Amino acid sequence: MKLRLAVIEFVVSDMAATLAFYRLLGLDLPDPAVAGGEPHVQADLGGIQLAFDTEETIRSFHPEWTRPPAGAGQSAVALLAGSPGEVDEAYAAVVAAGYEGELAPWDAVWGQRYAVVRDPDGNQVDLFAPLG
Repeated sequence: MKLRLAVIEFVVSDMAATLAFYRLLGLDLPDPAVAGGEPHVQADLGGIQLAFDTEETIRSFHPEWTRPPAGAGQSAVALLAGSPGEVDEAYAAVVAAGYEGELAPWDAVWGQRYAVVRDPDGNQVDLFAPLG
């Protein structure tokens, strides 16, 4: 059996806030004013789908589902910026919009400009670009 990655899915508590957050980072997602009330939103990221489902959607087929407690598991999505300066710009935009900045941009020893922010549900979002 050979499986391939096709969809990355996040369970969200507030669809509009989530769409606004990821649009702020430049992802081509529907306008929160239009799709913010939808139970499921999905967008093609160039061969892989990024999907968002509300907690209510998940509970519609898995009634016992509950959000894992903080620290129970860690997953992250990493977004590639066009330059080290864009990492700084994205981080600043996210923090200025009131979202959590976990680690301010720094030059990582592995040769990338790196920063970490949190989406509205606390999911880790890494921002990075190769240095020079």
